[in-house]
Amino acid sequence: MDMDAFSAVNGDKWARLHELAAKGRLSGREADELLALYQSASSNLSLIRSIAPESGLSASLSATLALARTRFTGARSNPMADLARFFVVALPAAFYRLTWLTLACGLAFVAIGAAFALWIGTSPEALRAVASEAAARQYVEEDFIDYYSENPAASFAGAVWTNNAWISAQAVALGITGIWVPMILYANAQGVGIAAGVFAAAGKSDVFFSYILPHGLMELTAVFIACAAGLRIFWAMVSPGPRTRGRAVAEEGRSLITVALGLVLVLFASGLVEAYVTPSPLPVWAKIGIGAAVLAAYWVYVLVWGRRAYLAGERGDLRREDAGYAEISA
Repeated sequence: MDMDAFSAVNGDKWARLHELAAKGRLSGREADELLALYQSASSNLSLIRSIAPESGLSASLSATLALARTRFTGARSNPMADLARFFVVALPAAFYRLTWLTLACGLAFVAIGAAFALWIGTSPEALRAVASEAAARQYVEEDFIDYYSENPAASFAGAVWTNNAWISAQAVALGITGIWVPMILYANAQGVGIAAGVFAAAGKSDVFFSYILPHGLMELTAVFIACAAGLRIFWAMVSPGPRTRGRAVAEEGRSLITVALGLVLVLFASGLVEAYVTPSPLPVWAKIGIGAAVLAAYWVYVLVWGRRAYLAGERGDLRREDAGYAEISA
């Protein structure tokens, strides 16, 4: 076949197809013409590729067809609309699903931490097992407080954010094991409880809580949310219900990846409070008030927007066209 002659015969139709595909608004007649030219050009491209698949003509016509295909199929969604849907519908619904499990993780954490604090704070033998008298005094009077101000606030906020995001990511990703979440909860509760016990033994519990509460209210809640997400994935594997085990884990995993992404922002907020508010010269009531306001904003977001989205059937999963097929169908 003479490619030059073939191009000369069909060139006007291809040019018209490109013109319609690039046009801002099409009438009904032009839309029909676009579809007809697309079908014709697709046949032409198949013929060209059978003879000269790597030719410039083949590449040019492929680009024109791709432009036309995008025009009559349309973009699947608007990126800004997707972003708005994520923050207004998907994320709060995913958080809302975890409300009771988040509270359960929080209660377990408080119970373990309080037990360690009571033990260390009231037992001289337990305190000596944790640290010598000199080390405990150094920790209470210098190390604990200096931790929040010994580095520039911006770099400290970044380090805190990275560390907490890493802990939360582990809880979500490794929650399916059923072991990792209890380990994270216990280890963190133990650490906080021992610190609180050391301060209690020195009679300075007020200093401890004045430094831990401003950022800890939201920071620890974020850890509880991540642990709750990991436990949901684990339970989906153990008890998938009417779904297949693979489908249950896939659905929970997609929904809880939404949670993991949301926690990046939550932990960013708590990191800013820890870096800029906790070591600040503000009155203690103001610092704790700021931390409480951040936590309250989270729960309003979840219990108002999240509940509304959840009752509307949203679970934080991808939309059906994005998630793909869940089962074979004819």
